[in-house]
Amino acid sequence: MEAEHPVISPAAPEPDALARQQRILLRLVALTALGCVAFGFAVDPPGEVLRGIGRILTPTDVLITDFVDVGGLGGAFAQAGLLTLLACGAYRITGASVNGSAVGCLYMLLGFALFGKTLLNVWPILAGVALYCRFREEPLRDQLTTAIFATALAPVFTEIAFNSALPRAASVPLGLLIGVLIGFVIPVVARQLFRAHNGFSLYNMGFAAGVLGVVVIAVLQSYGLTPQPPMAWTSGHDLPLLVLVALMLAGVIAAALVLDRRPWQGLLALHRDPGQAPADFLAAHGAGPTLLNMAVVGAIGTLLVLLTGADLNGPVVGGIVSIIGFGACGKHAANIVPVMAGVLLGALAKPFGLTDPGVVWAALFGTCLAPVAGRFGPHWGLLAGFLHVSVGQVTGAFTAGLNLYGNGFAAGLVAAVLTPVALLLSRRGRRVRDRPQEPVEVPAA
Repeated sequence: MEAEHPVISPAAPEPDALARQQRILLRLVALTALGCVAFGFAVDPPGEVLRGIGRILTPTDVLITDFVDVGGLGGAFAQAGLLTLLACGAYRITGASVNGSAVGCLYMLLGFALFGKTLLNVWPILAGVALYCRFREEPLRDQLTTAIFATALAPVFTEIAFNSALPRAASVPLGLLIGVLIGFVIPVVARQLFRAHNGFSLYNMGFAAGVLGVVVIAVLQSYGLTPQPPMAWTSGHDLPLLVLVALMLAGVIAAALVLDRRPWQGLLALHRDPGQAPADFLAAHGAGPTLLNMAVVGAIGTLLVLLTGADLNGPVVGGIVSIIGFGACGKHAANIVPVMAGVLLGALAKPFGLTDPGVVWAALFGTCLAPVAGRFGPHWGLLAGFLHVSVGQVTGAFTAGLNLYGNGFAAGLVAAVLTPVALLLSRRGRRVRDRPQEPVEVPAA
């Protein structure tokens, strides 16, 4: 009979140490974002960077729109860095906890600001979540991470406000209204839909945004307000982007050494954690091992791209950065590699190329199914990845490309179908099923 690996949690840090840890983590993200801004101004002249940011703010930004194609290399990365700096400021001002989910959220924002989220389109949904907090009489800091995750549907505002056939006097207010309504309802929708996959997909907001997006887009399409989504995918920037990713990973390792003189000591215990959401590696395993894990999974994602010969561009770097962030709240080498292998195997068994955008994205973002491998074993992770590469090819059409977390939507469907079967058939699953369960707080994000 297989032995269970107990997860040993370190002692909770003292309040002063916890405050210092959160300050360092927030500074790490802020410095990474600032580095992206500096990179933008280093690769392009300042005037071109500013013009590029201007071009990014209003055109179509559905999946997959590489902002490098729209605003140039400099404009894309400067815009992403500035948006993430604003989010870091929001955490600082509100006093929101910088836990594992927050770290994952901020890195994901930085990544998705390279191909969908802009300095303009996120605000209606953020305002809607703030209105939800006011209605529920909750402090915004308790929902800040949820609010930022919820900007998965930010392109809905852009499409209605700037790319519909309506006159601007009607399209902008309509886009604002729909964005605010999405932000108001998505926290409760996400909390309810979490039960469908029970934390076996780490991108719960992607699943919620997909389900909500199907409803919203169906209504909009019935009025003829959403076009067929185009795709922009650039190439030719591999070397500078590889250097930038390497510097990001070096920064994460440096932060690990600042917070823990021997961060590798807790890494083995972290790899025994299944990663099932809501997972917080910072709380369970400490900041040093968690940061080192973030660097390891980011390096694995980068190596995957290099070995397959895929392009390094805005969306691909966004995928790598997102993996880095979720190394704080669910992903580690032991549970993402089987899923990646399953995606590649699925692509080889079907008429897909390993460098096709949909396959590259499925390999990177499909790692949100890591808890399947972590809980039931690598063979189930392999199967999850094999299924995900097919499901991910079709789910984007359900929301006309306006749900940026399309792979999260696909992964939620795969997890909702696959994990009950795994619970039924696998020995690990039977032990999980039969074990008395403690109540788990259902997260919105």
